Amino acid sequence: MPVPWFLLSLALGRSPVVLSLERLVGPQDATHCSPGLSCRLWDSDILCLPGDIVPAPGPVLAPTHLQTELVLRCQKETDCDLCLRVAVHLAVHGHWEEPEDEEKFGGAADSGVEEPRNASLQAQVVLSFQAYPTARCVLLEVQVPAALVQFGQSVGSVVYDCFEAALGSEVRIWSYTQPRYEKELNHTQQLPALPWLNVSADGDNVHLVLNVSEEQHFGLSLYWNQTGPQIITLNHTDLVPCLCIQVWPLEPDSVRTNICPFREDPRAHQNLWQAARLQLLTLQSWLLDAPCSLPAEAALCWRAPGGDPCQPLVPPLSWENVTVDKVLEFPLLKGHPNLCVQQVNSSEKLQLQECLWADSLGPLKDDVLLLETRGPQDNRSLCALEPSGCTSLPSKASTRAARLGEYLLQDLQSGQCLQLWDDDLGALWACPMDKYIHKRWALVWLACLLFAAALSLILLLKKDHAKGWLRLLKQDVRSGAAARGRAALLLYSADDSGFERLVGALASALCQLPLRVAVDLWSRRELSAQGPVAWFHAQRRQTLQEGGVVVLLFSPGAVALCSEWLQDGVSGPGAHGPHDAFRASLSCVLPDFLQGRAPGSYVGACFDRLLHPDAVPALFRTVPVFTLPSQLPDFLGALQQPRAPRSGRLQERAEQVSRALQPALDSYFHPPGTPAPGRGVGPGAGPGAGDGT
Repeated sequence: MPVPWFLLSLALGRSPVVLSLERLVGPQDATHCSPGLSCRLWDSDILCLPGDIVPAPGPVLAPTHLQTELVLRCQKETDCDLCLRVAVHLAVHGHWEEPEDEEKFGGAADSGVEEPRNASLQAQVVLSFQAYPTARCVLLEVQVPAALVQFGQSVGSVVYDCFEAALGSEVRIWSYTQPRYEKELNHTQQLPALPWLNVSADGDNVHLVLNVSEEQHFGLSLYWNQTGPQIITLNHTDLVPCLCIQVWPLEPDSVRTNICPFREDPRAHQNLWQAARLQLLTLQSWLLDAPCSLPAEAALCWRAPGGDPCQPLVPPLSWENVTVDKVLEFPLLKGHPNLCVQQVNSSEKLQLQECLWADSLGPLKDDVLLLETRGPQDNRSLCALEPSGCTSLPSKASTRAARLGEYLLQDLQSGQCLQLWDDDLGALWACPMDKYIHKRWALVWLACLLFAAALSLILLLKKDHAKGWLRLLKQDVRSGAAARGRAALLLYSADDSGFERLVGALASALCQLPLRVAVDLWSRRELSAQGPVAWFHAQRRQTLQEGGVVVLLFSPGAVALCSEWLQDGVSGPGAHGPHDAFRASLSCVLPDFLQGRAPGSYVGACFDRLLHPDAVPALFRTVPVFTLPSQLPDFLGALQQPRAPRSGRLQERAEQVSRALQPALDSYFHPPGTPAPGRGVGPGAGPGAGDGT
């Protein structure tokens, strides 16, 4: 098949060496040879039968090297075929043998040696050409004069023009003499591929892309190059009606067997429809993309929200015949998300339905579609498309469109409806219904407000009961606000039982605020079941994901543990309980500080008279460190949401927390009897550490 010149140029590339192909004029094959040699091409092809190797009777010509070159065989200026020129290089192999009698060389015994030695050499060289699906063999006769015969030396070459080949094919060439004295030469040539056939990968899928014109018919064969009996398994999801099988032996001029076993297979037809897709190209144009051609019809339908079936718009519109990969058009003026394309096959069974305009125009709308029918003498009628049918307007029916018929007609006359289609016989209009739904909800809200006003009046008449009810309501609101407050994870070192009671009092006081406090004192069971490390990691991750804050409550024991971690990277053994989450937390807290993620998510705190803020390691002072209860207002402000406005009641809440915390502080710093254990351990400890005395 002639190859268009622009396709050939694309296939061969822009290299001047490749594009400057020699042009051969005429359809006939030809041959020529090196100077001094004579050669001739047989008029017709021969059978490709190499035969067995036989001993050489003396010096013979043998092929030593094959060389190929791409040329063009042209019938006209732009009507060319790609052709492969083959050059066979020849050499003299073998040696003269002494004659046994005069009949051996047709002369006398005394002149029989000299005469053959001065004779020329002749050879019949066979070129075998194979490029799927064709194979050819040609015969070249070559004669070398005696002056050029030198043992073991090259005598020149013979060139054959030419073997036609297709772009993208693999060509195999063999050369040998007849009879065959030596093993045949072979050469493989891969021709440039056509630009309209390429393979692309999309994840686990492989696509064969064919870029051909609509008028061009083509066949595609995917085959296994195997030998012996084979069992080939096809996935049932890959079966389609146009999937055919072609089997042939890889031999020259072999007969091919074709079968299309899935043409009437119901599974194949089901797979075809499942693979089919509708694509919206423009407002009015779309196409059906499917692996095979199929007879089908398509029409527009209107789909209302709520799960009702899509109602065909036939009439006033009509069914359209569908061709795979052919652009189709509907005479629409505007697109609408409720407009869908429904596809049916030849047996009038619905197979495919897609709302093509929903992707670009949004979800389905609660609009009413009005069908306008125009008759003679400028008569027209309107009806509203509903699940029960098309309701005439105006109408006294009990449907929604009938109840709102007058409003719909007013909207149509005032231009508030969107015209989707217009023709001499009618038109389609989409009228919004949102405002009527809003009016209905407005009446509902008005009724609720009247009910609330009446209830308030009744409660005012019973003042004492109203006070009690308002008090309960206030408590519920406060508890609800606390439940919705910011999450706070409280971490501390369990220095002793007295310090644990002080931490518990602080956590309880913070729970009275809009905070959701998590502390290991209240999660002993989960802590024992999960282990301190797993429990802390889970609590920290949940707190930070919810936008909460982690509070590091420093004590002399906590400062000592932090110093050990910063020096050695691990926590040293100490008198810590099995539920001490602070030790477990350091492995995850320290990376947040070292990598600069702590600000905004962490705050520090310590108690007055127990630890001075300067005793806290410098790494942890990159976040605010507050002393309690002297800096309670600032501490509570840091625990609020980052973007939450500062409440005017912050001082009041600080006083509330201070009052709740004071008994625990007095019990810890002024215990009855002996001093509390564990006090004065670590840097900055002891009475007066917070005030510098």
